[in-house]
Amino acid sequence: MNVEFLIHRTSRPLDDGERQKILADPGFGRHFTDHMASAVWTPEAGWHELKVAALEPLHLHPAAAVLHYAQEIFEGLKAFRHDDGSIWLFRPELNARRFARSARRLALPVLDEKHFVDSVKALVSADCAWVPSGDGEKSLYVRPFMFGSEAFLGVRPAARVFYGVIATPAASYFSSGVAGVTLWVSENYTRAAKGGTGAAKCGGNYAASLAAQVEATENGCDQVLYLSGDEQRVLEESGTMNLFLVTADRELVTPGLGTILEGVIRDSVLHLAAEHNLKPVERQLRLDQLRAGCDDGSITEIFAVGTAAVVTPVLHFKGDGYEHTVGDGRPGTTTLAIREHILGLQYGKVPDTRQWLHRVV
Repeated sequence: MNVEFLIHRTSRPLDDGERQKILADPGFGRHFTDHMASAVWTPEAGWHELKVAALEPLHLHPAAAVLHYAQEIFEGLKAFRHDDGSIWLFRPELNARRFARSARRLALPVLDEKHFVDSVKALVSADCAWVPSGDGEKSLYVRPFMFGSEAFLGVRPAARVFYGVIATPAASYFSSGVAGVTLWVSENYTRAAKGGTGAAKCGGNYAASLAAQVEATENGCDQVLYLSGDEQRVLEESGTMNLFLVTADRELVTPGLGTILEGVIRDSVLHLAAEHNLKPVERQLRLDQLRAGCDDGSITEIFAVGTAAVVTPVLHFKGDGYEHTVGDGRPGTTTLAIREHILGLQYGKVPDTRQWLHRVV
């Protein structure tokens, strides 16, 4: 299949002055670039109607499969402007692979990994003026997505599927930034179970998480910490991030894969662990072990990672009737070092010895 996302530039881009105002204070997910990439799949034609064109609303039939059966997946990655003005993606091939895995789990057609990356590069190239400078951890957040667009009622995979890529300039995901967050240990909600969609990046997982996030906010917390749904009460992940713990004997512990999302930053941190005198370990950790470890000092730091949040210190966690402080209640030195390492790679300040960066322009 010869796939090329040809760019058809909009005749009405946002005024340069207005765009610069947005880039000075973009927030997160509030403003969108001038263009979008898109494609359509059907069993007869495969992927077709490939293009990058003006960002515009989508027209859906009220019976579109996604509206009734939630057959939908998405991804999130960033484009970074380096000091010399060049623009780079960070490990987009991992997003492409996860997108393919998510598609298989949701019975959607698989978009070839190369073509996924090409669509992202085409959109970022078309909207390169929207990539902010790196000050304040600014970047261009890119959101590929796919959903069943066929109009029908019936429980089966859709025979018409839409693929799109949009982008939004972004600052730090958490307003507290490196100051750290507090997690609420949910007793009422679980994120995923064995055989479910926990390892897929699909909208239904996030819709189901909203009630837990409301619960966390009502208890004065920034995010949720999920446990397994069984009586083991094993740590899984945060609402939008993978979880890491640093132990006093320099282990870097993170929950194993299976029911959690295989994060790009998670994988990157595991690869970088040895450079920070850490032994990476993927294993189960129960809530009672977490609480005891923070109390006796055997767990010294906790941090959460994700494309949007990068590396975020966890300073406190609490649940029904208890509250714990991690370490001395301040961002840990190891957490901050890993955070600076990841950001340094993304913004071209640290040598990219693993060839994780892909140049766009």
